Amino acid sequence: MTTPAISGQNLLRPTGLQCKDLHEYLKSGPPEVLEKLYHNPPICLAVFRELPVIARHYVMRLLFVEQPVPQAVIASWCSKLHSEEHQRVVQVLNELNIWKEASIPGGLPGWILNATFKKNLKIVLLGGGKPWTMSNQLETDSKPRDIAFLDSYALERWECVLHYMVGSQQQEGISADAVRILLHAGLMKRDEEDGSPVITQAGFQFLLLDTASQVWYFILQYLDTIQARSLDLVECLTFLFQLNFSTLGKDYSTEGMSEGLLTFLQHLREFGLVYQRKRKAGRFYPTRLALNIATGKNKPLVRDIEKEGYIVVETNYRVYAYTNSNLQVALLGLFCEMLYR
Repeated sequence: MTTPAISGQNLLRPTGLQCKDLHEYLKSGPPEVLEKLYHNPPICLAVFRELPVIARHYVMRLLFVEQPVPQAVIASWCSKLHSEEHQRVVQVLNELNIWKEASIPGGLPGWILNATFKKNLKIVLLGGGKPWTMSNQLETDSKPRDIAFLDSYALERWECVLHYMVGSQQQEGISADAVRILLHAGLMKRDEEDGSPVITQAGFQFLLLDTASQVWYFILQYLDTIQARSLDLVECLTFLFQLNFSTLGKDYSTEGMSEGLLTFLQHLREFGLVYQRKRKAGRFYPTRLALNIATGKNKPLVRDIEKEGYIVVETNYRVYAYTNSNLQVALLGLFCEMLYR
């Protein structure tokens, strides 16, 4: 049983935490970086997959057309009842540099797909191109990991981060890199008295997000620090989306990876996006956290589904929580004074 604690009230105030989706993130970067990203088929597929339905329809109709198509013709592909949605789609395709305006003989305005995006989207849809980074063949793993193990591992690693944020007893195992990201993102800050990290308003709002959104937001904050780590943003993003299109329960090879990419892989391992038995092992397994990245779909882990709990709030402000989750108990502890358990 608990009673409300005054210390947690400030965490309930509105905050400016904004979790960008993939398109918002790409639009916020320099145009030259976006063009470099489009040289990589996995990125093109990820961008295409997250487009609005009408935008995907336009792209597919233009994919094998080599000359500009009049804007009026493209507008006719969408019912006049959905003209506002058409205008929104036009804006999205312009902002992402997926197509560009081009003049047609006679002076009519037209649109044509970005040549780099078109070429690499064709490759990923039809086959061909260079092998993906992790596509090398492997011998059968003598100690294979099944999906249940990977789900359990991913949840354990990710909950290390969440336990650390709420200051629970179970915060062992969090990496120094993860702590730096939490501070960089403003999800935690140094206490003015003893300098220890404490949760912020933004951090509390972060805890209320679903797991997939939490991981994506955390990775975006990590990507902000890529240059300081002397890593290649384009290379890391490309690998991240290769993971996104991988198969859960299948192992992949690290052969041929650059030193920077191997470093990135270790960071993903610390955050629970991949499982690797040993740092120098030649194989790794993507987890469900990696497969959910940037899709907007929160496919819960098995142990997430099994968790149940209830909260009863009485008119005298006493709170009764029925849960066996230490993380949920620690979260309640931010707002309530624990009387007994």
